[in-house]
Amino acid sequence: MPVSLLWAVDVYGRVYGLSTVGQQWDQCRDAQMEFKRVTAAQECCWGIACDNNIYLNVHASDLSIRYQEETYENQRWNPVDGFSERLLPSDRWQWSDVTGLQHQPLDSFQLPSSSWEWEGDWYVDENFEGEPTEKGGWTYAIDFPATYTKDKKWNSCVRRRRWLRYRRYKAMDTWAKIPSQHTTLPDPFSDISCGGWEISEEPRGRLSLWAVSLQGKVWFREGIYHQNPEGASWEEVLLPGEVVQISCGPADLVWAVLWEGQLIVREGISRDCPKGASWAIVESPSSDVGATHVAVGNNVVWVVTKDNKVWFRRGVNSHNPCGSGWISMVGEMIMINVGQNDQVWAISSEDRAVYFRQGVTSSELSGKTWKAITVPRDRDRSQSSASANSLQSAGCFFCGEVRAPSVASDAESDLEKGSADGPGCLVTSTSPDTFVDAPSDPPADTPKPRIPKVTSDSFISELVSDRESGKTSRDVGKATPTVLEEDTISHEGDAKAPCAGVALSPSQSGGPLDTQWSNVDLEEAQSQQAQTGAVLDSADTCSLSSVATYTLAMEDPYGGDEHPLWAWVSGGGCSVDSHSQLSWFNSVNTASLVQSVQSMSLSVSPAQTAAWRKQIFEQLSERTRREIDNFKHYEQAIEQSVWVKKGSMQWWRDWKPHKWIDVHFALEQFSGPEGNKDGILFIYYNYYEEKKYLHAFINEVTILVPVLNDSKHTFAIYTPERTKQRWPIRLAAATELEMHDWLALLSVSCCDSRGIQGPPSKQAIWSITCKGDIFVSEPSPGLEAVPYPTPCDQMFWRQVGGHLRIVECNSVGIVWGIGFDQTAWIYTGGYGGGLFQGLASSTDNIYTQTDVKSVYIYENQRWNPVTGYTNRGLPTDRYMWSDASGLHECTRANTKPPSPQWTWVSEWAIDYSVSGGTDREGWQYAADFPASYHGYKTMKDFVRRRRWARKCKLTTTGPWQEVPPIALSDVTILPCAAQSTVDMVPVWAISNKGDVLCRLGVTALTPAGSSWLHVGTDQPFKSISIGAASQVWAIARDGSAFYRGSVSPQNPAGDCWYHIPSPAKQKLKQVSVGRTSVFTVDENGNLWYRQGVTPSYPQGSSWEHVSNNVRKVSVGPLDQVWIIADKVQGSHSLSCGTVCHRLAVQPMQPKGQSWDYGIGGGWDHITVRGNSVEPPHIRLPSLADMSTLSPRSLLEVRNTEVDSGTSGC
Repeated sequence: MPVSLLWAVDVYGRVYGLSTVGQQWDQCRDAQMEFKRVTAAQECCWGIACDNNIYLNVHASDLSIRYQEETYENQRWNPVDGFSERLLPSDRWQWSDVTGLQHQPLDSFQLPSSSWEWEGDWYVDENFEGEPTEKGGWTYAIDFPATYTKDKKWNSCVRRRRWLRYRRYKAMDTWAKIPSQHTTLPDPFSDISCGGWEISEEPRGRLSLWAVSLQGKVWFREGIYHQNPEGASWEEVLLPGEVVQISCGPADLVWAVLWEGQLIVREGISRDCPKGASWAIVESPSSDVGATHVAVGNNVVWVVTKDNKVWFRRGVNSHNPCGSGWISMVGEMIMINVGQNDQVWAISSEDRAVYFRQGVTSSELSGKTWKAITVPRDRDRSQSSASANSLQSAGCFFCGEVRAPSVASDAESDLEKGSADGPGCLVTSTSPDTFVDAPSDPPADTPKPRIPKVTSDSFISELVSDRESGKTSRDVGKATPTVLEEDTISHEGDAKAPCAGVALSPSQSGGPLDTQWSNVDLEEAQSQQAQTGAVLDSADTCSLSSVATYTLAMEDPYGGDEHPLWAWVSGGGCSVDSHSQLSWFNSVNTASLVQSVQSMSLSVSPAQTAAWRKQIFEQLSERTRREIDNFKHYEQAIEQSVWVKKGSMQWWRDWKPHKWIDVHFALEQFSGPEGNKDGILFIYYNYYEEKKYLHAFINEVTILVPVLNDSKHTFAIYTPERTKQRWPIRLAAATELEMHDWLALLSVSCCDSRGIQGPPSKQAIWSITCKGDIFVSEPSPGLEAVPYPTPCDQMFWRQVGGHLRIVECNSVGIVWGIGFDQTAWIYTGGYGGGLFQGLASSTDNIYTQTDVKSVYIYENQRWNPVTGYTNRGLPTDRYMWSDASGLHECTRANTKPPSPQWTWVSEWAIDYSVSGGTDREGWQYAADFPASYHGYKTMKDFVRRRRWARKCKLTTTGPWQEVPPIALSDVTILPCAAQSTVDMVPVWAISNKGDVLCRLGVTALTPAGSSWLHVGTDQPFKSISIGAASQVWAIARDGSAFYRGSVSPQNPAGDCWYHIPSPAKQKLKQVSVGRTSVFTVDENGNLWYRQGVTPSYPQGSSWEHVSNNVRKVSVGPLDQVWIIADKVQGSHSLSCGTVCHRLAVQPMQPKGQSWDYGIGGGWDHITVRGNSVEPPHIRLPSLADMSTLSPRSLLEVRNTEVDSGTSGC
């Protein structure tokens, strides 16, 4: 669960934030500002202040918000001056935008507001489509506009170059005023709501902001996205009536409340039209009572009516935004808010507390019950802690009855009555003159007090002025007792309201008894205390009586011990779901508990503790001698046992026709005289009515792989022989639970037979399948030996709990991973998790892990002269609804999540972020299936397709902890030597937006580090790698390579980027750097080695082709090379996604000679950057020694396949 904030505003206009992992409300900065309402998103929060201005609070991040300003300088050639600024009258401006239509000189660019600052001056962009240009950055063409090239030709008559300048948003974690437009708005805003971040992923961070003015008009904020968080301008939206409140969901739901109590729904909201097209009217849930408040999410609508009743709208979705009917819910609220994952928060009309709706899931959107959030505020905790300290320091221990020898009898009776019926009251004065009889009930003719106006907002004032005085006397006895705060009176100027029958002396109250109250009167304070209770400042186990007090400060309108009164809550930026573990519902002050325990333990001296330990140790030693040493002459018993587990499964038989057949499966495990364990697998099947069996020794099993299948619960068993054949033993269990039990049992048996226990070592090799399963292998010392390495297919792989897309490690033991949802995770040092429970998993360092990924299907159409594009294709065409290959039919109705562990979390939606671009409706065009697709239609395009996406979520467990808050697309860790003593380990990463980041504070003890350092780039990147000598290489999204200069422990971010030309006509996609070697993979699957890399010239000189059919490459700290290869020939078919090891890699031959094939297919990632164990040195036999070798030893030398132009990886 990512760390996020729940925002709330109290009745005094102060804004607080509650973290999903926190236990207190933290007041926001700019505490002097007062707000009416706030609306939050994941990365920011908008608010309406009491000065009626709109403010924006952007969350601080290690990744800064940068906006690139660009303009083009255009020149034309003439015979006299050559290229000059003299253009033809029909030409574009000398300084223009990319189209040439808008005049953009350098001095015309201004900062949009005071929240921005320039990073530097204008400079020329010398990069053109991934290739460096000539000095000056000019690109040439025949005329304006035309296709530009970096090379000057004889017919190049015009040229242009791009100038760049970056500005940075500096107003982070503070409330920044949104600048007003040139034309001022007719009236101020009264309500605001943001959402719409799920409508489209482009541009990044796009938001929809809706606002309501005091005149009932609705406005829409244009141009809000990541690089422009303030937006551009306000645009009015036409309405069928006057609106009082509006709510915008994360997707395309927008509802509003009219003055008459009706509701209106915005229709036609889409990616190209975020404002929508029209309004539809929905009647209030109750015909007699109109609606006052509405809140919408992804697929839910909640409404509060004027009688504070809560209603839920059923049947709401993107296709039917109006829903189908109302359902009455339990509870009375004044406002309600829906956040991410359709989670619901509300503010109660009775006690003004924030409530959370528990039990909201995708299958039960209405939830189950309301639960109050009872955590204190940051000011509450400090005050209650101070009060507890003052009591304990004074040595005051109170019983249930308060005694004061100088108190009058009537005062004593009142005290006793207070002790019996309500909270006890403490009297600290020693003078009888200071006691005044106070009536327990206010007189009947006393006018009802009214709270003065505390802010300039009438709505907030009304929230606290409508309290019923009748609840005061009725509920005072129910107030939760608290500890009296003595020390806070004198220096804060607080005045405390006495409880029934007790008054404080002037010396105690900090002034005379008729102190001037501020903001809130006495009766209101008592009513608040009686209704909501106070925070417990001392545990019941301390035998301390608690005293109820009421604090009224000039600066703090209500004391720290009172329950705050809330006016508004916003959960749009709060990422929680039904599985989230929240600490919001525990009202016990844990600080007081700790203090109490500490006070109780003060009586135990260190000398006593040492004596006890010595005594216990002597007793245990005596017991050992008595029970064990006296029986040493007996012969030790040796236990030999055989254990068998049987079951029924299905087996994918080895011979054709391949099909599933019913078999009996048995595991026979036995332990030897020395405690070693081993076992055999048996598969019993019938072959033409003859009973046969297939067996495999447990110590020969190299890996157990769960296979995701939507119809069967299957897993595969590999041995070295079956790894060569690319044909594992495939078994299917009847249920998912049975499959998990067998996998866990077999995994433990395999580890026992090989003597492997506990977490992976620091030298382990990590790999990930295309399904996200994580495997780890302990490398043998001879794995990198030359010339006879350990065969790659004999490596044993065991599974680690969790779900990742990328994993990287080094020999210090630091392991980072990235999920499919681009969340960063850090390895905690545990093992097991997921399907491995009990003895197969560690008891600590196992945490809940979630991952989200998208499932894609394609809608295909063919053009015909009569009807145009339709879903009627030729008989030879692919399915009209298919996967990416077109070979499998995949419709929106029958497509299921990848496995039962995944659940849908969104509906099907058109995906516009497809490589090659799309048109406005998401279509891509081509001449035929399959072909190269583009996002525009031409005369030769007879087919088209568009991609649909739907998100699914997996919840599992594993030894991984999240590293918030920036989403990453790639990560790399410095590969250290085996005996390295590096204090700070450099970790570089690429964010999902293409920014380059350097992690600071990473050590073996703190592998997560402390903060991110942003490294500036001129374009987004997609791959990065750091070598053993701190050499950093990166690949940009346009396929070009870059080298970062001057990276060192003293300068971890380096100085500048050096552009490295890509191989001819190739675009690179991934890079890996070892000790001295640099390898890259291009988009066509070619593996390249960088020649000429030396310490004096680390950029190298040229690229040399090594192999083809390569998906990923990993270069280790010893320059060892491992890849994920495609199209590896097996006994039945080609295998895609195979782990391969490059053989004969030596300092004089860094490219190696041939490939050794390991586990596969279905693998997607591997890293060997933790294996820094030097291989043993093997002496090659001489010719004289060859005669002494036996024929068997010669046969044991493994034959490996040498690269060829067509079949090699």
